[in-house]
Amino acid sequence: MASAELRDELNCSICLSLYTDPVSLRCGHNFCRSCIVSVLDAQEAAGGYSCPDCRAEYPERPAPEKKRKLRNIVERFSSTQPDVEETRIFCTYCTKSPVLAVRTCLHCETSMCEEHLTAHNKSVNHNLTEPTVSFMDRKCSTHNEILKYYCPIDAACICVSCWVAGDHRGHYVELLDVASEKKKEKLKKYLDNLNPQKKKILTKVQNLQDRKTKIQEKASDKRKNISKRFMDIKKQLEIAEKKALSEVSRQEEKIVSQISDLIKKLEIQEDELSRKMRHVEEICRVTDPIRVLQESDITVCSHGGDEDTGGDGGEVSTEEDLDEVLISLTLHRSTRDIVTNVTSELGVHAPDILLDVDTAHRWVKISEDLKTATKSGEKQDKPKSPGRFVDYPQVLSRCGFSSGQHYWEVEWDQIGDCAIGLSYPSIKREGRQSCIAYNDKSWCLYMYDVEYKVWRNSVRLALSVKPTCPTLGVFLDYEAGRLSFYELCDPIRHLHTFTASFTEPLHVIFCVSKGASVTIRS
Repeated sequence: MASAELRDELNCSICLSLYTDPVSLRCGHNFCRSCIVSVLDAQEAAGGYSCPDCRAEYPERPAPEKKRKLRNIVERFSSTQPDVEETRIFCTYCTKSPVLAVRTCLHCETSMCEEHLTAHNKSVNHNLTEPTVSFMDRKCSTHNEILKYYCPIDAACICVSCWVAGDHRGHYVELLDVASEKKKEKLKKYLDNLNPQKKKILTKVQNLQDRKTKIQEKASDKRKNISKRFMDIKKQLEIAEKKALSEVSRQEEKIVSQISDLIKKLEIQEDELSRKMRHVEEICRVTDPIRVLQESDITVCSHGGDEDTGGDGGEVSTEEDLDEVLISLTLHRSTRDIVTNVTSELGVHAPDILLDVDTAHRWVKISEDLKTATKSGEKQDKPKSPGRFVDYPQVLSRCGFSSGQHYWEVEWDQIGDCAIGLSYPSIKREGRQSCIAYNDKSWCLYMYDVEYKVWRNSVRLALSVKPTCPTLGVFLDYEAGRLSFYELCDPIRHLHTFTASFTEPLHVIFCVSKGASVTIRS
């Protein structure tokens, strides 16, 4: 009775069977994972979510929570229960109303309830077992006798005839109950060995689940921070837009006002000229010479000098235009401040890296702006320097990094082979140890036409990705001991990260060969 009540508590209210991978909703009701997922999928089409038991509604699709303890309880309960088929075996003799059987006689091949079992025991002494309908599995297929013994040699259950006169004659045999108990002991020992393994796995699963949760929480916080950051950027961009538009409007208003004033002055002059022209035209139509000559106050010899037309002042004013340089500077300064603020908030410094000509190998050509290193086909005329690389086509940067977070970009022309990385200034300048790949003072990414490789102290690791774009990003976190390389394709791809405890300032180092060229991008 207690077992039946417990089973009812462990049944899913949707499928009415024992929980399979049980989960719960926020309201506390439990279901099989597959059952509740099917219900939620159906509710999604209807546009609302609710618990199938208590009808508690959810504004968004609820995330079922895994119930490990409930799953363990179900598994333990299932292991202690007889097989479902065997629990539904009825007494052979109770024909009017079915009654569950309590024992089965293998000899008679009948199952009996308590009442008929009592009568059976008084009449015969047959082999009784748990209720079953699989009689053939309990009898020897050769002699059709009940299986009573177990042969460890052949790992087979046998009857008396098999042992006395059959294939197992002379073998050491055991009673089935004895052999069964021995096997159970072995299985228990095996189980004892498996339990720590299972516990270890469950611990790993729990650790991974905890890590998964932390990553999800961190990603959620990061999304919120990014959204907030972009909202701030949008506000700053709106302010920058207003500044630039305001400057355009200010210049427009000023120049248009000047032009309008000139137009008004010229319109007044045009009206005066029109009046004079009409008056002159009227005099010209007069036929009386005396009257014409009496109009002595009209200057008919005027040729339209500066005093009448306003001179060239109007022409000079109308040549004034929008100051596009001032507008561009206003826009540039505003957007530059936004980038500066964002970079400052991220705590990442974008350094202005210059190459040190005094360290460049004689076959390495350095550009005038000290940003590009190229493997030259001709030996460069360079003075002797104690810091110059002698055996390998390499060059260091002028300044190093001894703290902080820094990010810069380099562009490879994808011709020949080259390496980019960081190095201590104490790197040797000649011999095998001076090569960027063969010492413990440098870390580098080597780029070939078909693959990337990372080198550190003669240890090489080929990366599984192939070069797809010529631009790469380099990130250094000195205190954290992290040096990372990224390929700036779309989307950006992480290539490799070195970890180390840095003990000296780190200088950018390039190695170029076979005509390769590498440029530091500002």
